[in-house]
Amino acid sequence: MANKDQSYRQILKATSLFGGVQVFSIIISVIRSKAIAVWLGPLGVGIIGLLTNSLKVIGEFTKLGIDVTAVREISIANEHEDTDRIPTIVTSLKKIVWVTGLFGMLVTIILSPLLSKIAFGNFEYTIAFVWISVSLLFKQLSSGQLAILQGLRKLKYLAKANVYGNFLGLLIALPLYYFFRVDAIVPTIIVTSVCGLLFSWFFSNKIKIEKKKITNSQAFKEGKQMLNLGFMLSLRGLITLVTLYALQVFISHFGGVDEVGFYTAGFVIINSYVGLIFNAMRTDYFPRLSATVNNQEKMEITVFQQATVAVLILTPIIIVFLTLAPFIIKVLYSKEFLVIEDMVAWGMMATFFQAISWSLGYVILAKGDSKLFIKTAVLFNSIFLFVGILGYYFGGLMGLGISYLLYYIIHCIGMIIVVKNMYELNINYGFSKVAVICLLMCLVTFLLSNIHSTVLKYVTMSVMILVSIIFTIYKLDKKVNFRQLFNKDQ
Repeated sequence: MANKDQSYRQILKATSLFGGVQVFSIIISVIRSKAIAVWLGPLGVGIIGLLTNSLKVIGEFTKLGIDVTAVREISIANEHEDTDRIPTIVTSLKKIVWVTGLFGMLVTIILSPLLSKIAFGNFEYTIAFVWISVSLLFKQLSSGQLAILQGLRKLKYLAKANVYGNFLGLLIALPLYYFFRVDAIVPTIIVTSVCGLLFSWFFSNKIKIEKKKITNSQAFKEGKQMLNLGFMLSLRGLITLVTLYALQVFISHFGGVDEVGFYTAGFVIINSYVGLIFNAMRTDYFPRLSATVNNQEKMEITVFQQATVAVLILTPIIIVFLTLAPFIIKVLYSKEFLVIEDMVAWGMMATFFQAISWSLGYVILAKGDSKLFIKTAVLFNSIFLFVGILGYYFGGLMGLGISYLLYYIIHCIGMIIVVKNMYELNINYGFSKVAVICLLMCLVTFLLSNIHSTVLKYVTMSVMILVSIIFTIYKLDKKVNFRQLFNKDQ
């Protein structure tokens, strides 16, 4: 029991640390998004979305998933206290990211006319793609440094690198957007990547790791295992980004760039703000899970402890956003963006099922099962694109929200079946009970949001916020015993 309590405390500690980082990042993102919405408008939001997502497609393919697989390899070596292998992996990683980063930059430059034509229907943004190609190199170098911090569980350094990099990027971006408006988009993308690189390099160099001299051929030979799985990860990421990109292009051609701006804004709220719980947890969860893959019992405990904490913390967040959606949209963007209110509400509900499938999906990655990883990626992304196109075609922006919910219900059910059949991982009763109660609270709040009486609607939804917070605190207290924890800290 003590070990389980300690595991829950570890999860909450890491979540609190990176939850704070995510909150800070959200504040920065809110300020940036508000500035872009006011100074650049939906057109500017759309341009940024198309440029950055185009870049992500290239980057996902060329980075070969090395940032993720390196975390896995380093965390396993760290768990076994293999002091000889860790320096070898780190040295190999630092060499490989230079090659993959330069490769991504070169590919972007060569394909820049095609990228401009696909994204915008013309060649006006060719030079923009050439300039922002350098950010791929900076981001790849940065991701290598962050992988070292994550794999070695240097969470405080990792948190500081993210916070300082984001803050400096904002300080430089705001005056650029204010004075140069749309013309500032390209310089800002480049400057932001430079800021991230500077701080990731600074904090990773604080760790004392034995330096090993190895040749380039030795580095790639050592990194072969990382690259094999990484290629599959990269392919999976590319499939995901191409799917998202294809949906954006469909919306752009069918509804216009402004509609892409609304779509981007809506899913920034869902994935970046409500989805902060995933970003906060994955930093600790993946290396911790990777270290247990050879022990079935430990792996099951790790997965469902993480899933339980995820749904408990996420439920009040979903309910708060459902209640305050119009106000949040106006604060983050402007009244012009209120057209995304229904899309955001449906999308909020999807994040509940995403929390469960997210916790289960990392098992495939931690196991290093690259073939299954690709098969599930192709299947689920095909479903996502299909329901997304249908949703937008028949229901516009709200249809996108509905399709997002439908997709994650299918994805959640699919992942439950996959991990059960492939890894004999069964949903336990304790988690199921918590998940059902949390889902019911979210559903009730969603239904209450449709009440016509403003006073009655907000009173009842406020009650649901209070109930969800009390339930979350009560269940987490049973897992970690907050009173004992605070007394121990004192």
